[in-house]
Amino acid sequence: MTHRLFALGRCLIPLAALAVAGCMKPADPKDYSTFRRSDPHSILIVPAINQSVYVNAPDYYLSTITRPLAERGYYVFPVHTVKRALEDDGLSDADMVHRGDPKRLGQLFGADAILYVTVERWDSQYLVINTTTTVKLNYRLVDAKTGQELWNKNLSMAYSPQSSGGGVAGLIVQAVVSAMEKADPNYMPLARQLNAQAALTPHQGLPAGPHDPSYGKDRDNF
Repeated sequence: MTHRLFALGRCLIPLAALAVAGCMKPADPKDYSTFRRSDPHSILIVPAINQSVYVNAPDYYLSTITRPLAERGYYVFPVHTVKRALEDDGLSDADMVHRGDPKRLGQLFGADAILYVTVERWDSQYLVINTTTTVKLNYRLVDAKTGQELWNKNLSMAYSPQSSGGGVAGLIVQAVVSAMEKADPNYMPLARQLNAQAALTPHQGLPAGPHDPSYGKDRDNF
């Protein structure tokens, strides 16, 4: 049941993202002047810092971030190739990479901008008969030539499976559904939705890149 709900969620992610993009205007729009001056065409995604309790969270997360940035119109360096190249260069620790000089990374890969992501939460908490799965991410995009920050965003999303029944039977179903979520938390759909929200939300997300038809024409929204 849980997996069917998330399968439906995966289908609805693009529609939900478009709905957000078309209907919501944040109260505090970002200033994109520095981003426009930098005009990045390519993005290097480095390994994520893990502040969560789940050891493998960064590796799972990396598999979700390439597509939304590529669909936004940017060339994205293959994340696993980047990770291997950094390891070969003695940069296997994500904290070390994040603390390092972005200009060195830019020269190493020929990238215009570098995306640093911190996984702040990637956990599933069980209380009585309810399970809540939470993903919280911090994004920071930096100019690879100057080291200047171009864009940042901090987002979180939680999911609690709910049964539709009532009474004792409903409680039993709820307990089973929650136990399934606890045993096999569905972090990936949450991460994908956060990435879509980060990239597409007007006045908060990323302006269209050079491989998107909206490139240079979306200033009303970004």
